[in-house]
Amino acid sequence: MDLFLLFDYIGTLVFAISGTLSAAQKRFDLFGAVFIGFVTAIGGGTVRDIMLGDTPVAWIRSMDYFYIIIAGILITVLFQRSVIKLRRTMFLFDTIGIGVFMMIGLEKALNMGISEPIAVIMGLSSAVVGGVIRDTLNNEVPLIFHKEIYATACILGALVYLVLKHFEVPLYINQTVTSVIIIIIRLFAIKYNISLPKITLNESK
Repeated sequence: MDLFLLFDYIGTLVFAISGTLSAAQKRFDLFGAVFIGFVTAIGGGTVRDIMLGDTPVAWIRSMDYFYIIIAGILITVLFQRSVIKLRRTMFLFDTIGIGVFMMIGLEKALNMGISEPIAVIMGLSSAVVGGVIRDTLNNEVPLIFHKEIYATACILGALVYLVLKHFEVPLYINQTVTSVIIIIIRLFAIKYNISLPKITLNESK
């Protein structure tokens, strides 16, 4: 199997688990959990493909994505009690998901001849839009808007990818390194409470 496709499947699976787990924590019914799992897994890729003009979007063209998402939902539902007890599980799944999807979206855009700055935006869309939809439907402020290092980790990973690509590092190494760096940056930032400064307004009386 092509490594690019394998990464895509992994990202789809972990985002489906992340979405379903978040729905379970909100005590949604089964339909709600399935719906949140689906939109979390396909949201970013759908928006990316539409903006790139690559339609029908990937998950419509292949049933593999459907089966992978169902598998992620079933894993979460069947082992829900055990998974929820692991407080950091959803965070870990979400972090893996953004690392994988950032790399996939960036590379897909570059392969279509998109300029590097716009390709980074396409990668960012792949990585964060699914989570934004998930959090919005869960009536929460999306993680991308928190002080956490989230989108910033994706952008830094994208820059590493472009540098390695410039030096003609083998693709499979570049893909793996990019995803791992994004994951490490976010984990490191959370562990040591590193964040971007908040923008505050000084209201005059």
